[in-house]
Amino acid sequence: MRRCLMIGLALAALCGASTFAEARPPTVMNSPGYDARLQESRKALGSSPTATAPANAPVAKPKRSKKKQTN
Repeated sequence: MRRCLMIGLALAALCGASTFAEARPPTVMNSPGYDARLQESRKALGSSPTATAPANAPVAKPKRSKKKQTN
């Protein structure tokens, strides 16, 4: 009887401890300060006139294919 009680307590402790485990790394957390700074920087980047059209890209020449040999 005592052995069953100890096994039951061990299982209960194991199940209780497993509820604390999370499936994400400890570096992933909600940080209101970081989120606010991130939103501010995104607003600043979105309103900046530095975004320009790309320059004329060089046109790639078509690749030469090998000629098929006639039999």
